[in-house]
Amino acid sequence: MTRNEVTELVVTQKLAKQLSWTQLAEAIGLSKEWTTAALLGQMTLNAEQAASIGALLDLPPEAIAQLQVVPYKGSLPSAVPTDPLIYRFYELVNVYGTTFKALIHEEFGDGIMSAIDFSMDLQREADPKGDRVKIVMSGKFLPYKSY
Repeated sequence: MTRNEVTELVVTQKLAKQLSWTQLAEAIGLSKEWTTAALLGQMTLNAEQAASIGALLDLPPEAIAQLQVVPYKGSLPSAVPTDPLIYRFYELVNVYGTTFKALIHEEFGDGIMSAIDFSMDLQREADPKGDRVKIVMSGKFLPYKSY
């Protein structure tokens, strides 16, 4: 089985068993954000986590093994996303990317925000004008070094 086939199987089984990403995350004791990324092929599960997910989703042994392989990261099929929701994030970076950069450099200095030492929290925020999506991202600041 390829990793893409495992991802498709995970999504199919999740739907068939009427499980949420949150329920799957609770089964392995990690955040819904990280677990969803892992099950969509962007992170690596350890043996215990993969076995737990495999049991919940009735995955074959080869799929459980693939969940433990370090993936090729980057899940978008094109440079400019065509999915409307994902495109809005692309648009957000196009519009506010230089603002993020300027403000991070002013606050922290010359460096980057890590996507490795990183966490994210996504929540629904009630609003009388229509519910909002609240995303909090936290990444370690990594300064550039002189040598």
